Amino acid sequence: MRCANFIVKKPMVIGHECAGIIEAIGSEVKNLAPGDRVALEPGISCSRCNLCKNGRYNLCREMRFFGSPPTNGSLANKVVHPASLCYKLPENVSLEEGAMCEPLSVGVHACRRAQVGPETTVLILGAGPIGLITLLAARAFGAPRVVMTDVDESRLAIAKSLGADELIQVSTEMKDASEEVVNVQTAMGSGIDVTFDCVGYNKTMTTALNATRSGGKVCLIGLALSEMTIPLTPAAAREVDVIGIFRYRNTWPLCLDFLKTGKIDVKPLITHRFKFTQEDVDAAFETSARGGNAIKCMFNL
Repeated sequence: MRCANFIVKKPMVIGHECAGIIEAIGSEVKNLAPGDRVALEPGISCSRCNLCKNGRYNLCREMRFFGSPPTNGSLANKVVHPASLCYKLPENVSLEEGAMCEPLSVGVHACRRAQVGPETTVLILGAGPIGLITLLAARAFGAPRVVMTDVDESRLAIAKSLGADELIQVSTEMKDASEEVVNVQTAMGSGIDVTFDCVGYNKTMTTALNATRSGGKVCLIGLALSEMTIPLTPAAAREVDVIGIFRYRNTWPLCLDFLKTGKIDVKPLITHRFKFTQEDVDAAFETSARGGNAIKCMFNL
């Protein structure tokens, strides 16, 4: 009943990937009106600390984030939210796609941090929801070649359908890491400029650090472990930069533009849909927990 330092101490509402229709606005809200369809950025920062003032509000220590204890989330019929964090949806973008701006923001923020561009070769470790989102974001940022790894063959098949160039099925055993480094380097066919670790285990970070070319970047997105044992010194000697990300900042306008223009299509990631009844809620979480072909389970309230 915890996620890192966020501990559930009492019953709460979860959920942070959301979009909806405005029912009412405050007297000072000028840019929105009842009936507008909006995507919600789910984190409310303090706006006062140095991090907020310097534009890095995602790192605010007083952040109130939907579904992170003790802040209630958005899996509810109604929420109250600041107008500045509600973004109008373009006419050709659905509410479901609007809700997907949240996970898409993680990939967009990662690509910005790693400075992915039209000449950047990309390796993505992990083909779960965030790995697949990062694939879509890297393509939108212009990455010409993307190689992906995962332990699950069915996840790799999904990655292939979304445009990954090469797929490598890997094991969970550290003893296989050296061979897998050679495999991903061979699959890329040239130096790996940026590696995104969307898992966050000793083995994946070891693979990332060893596979990335000298002078390249490793971006840690998956935060499975709080402590790791990894070959950092050899990577540092090759000037491989290690970049961390935490959530995102200032990403919704770009995400909506990607969706509006068709540069990114998130619809294939919405694999299951449910109503907001007790029966459907139970079924949705059971479906998600089973994994398999489930990527995103969407509730339509």
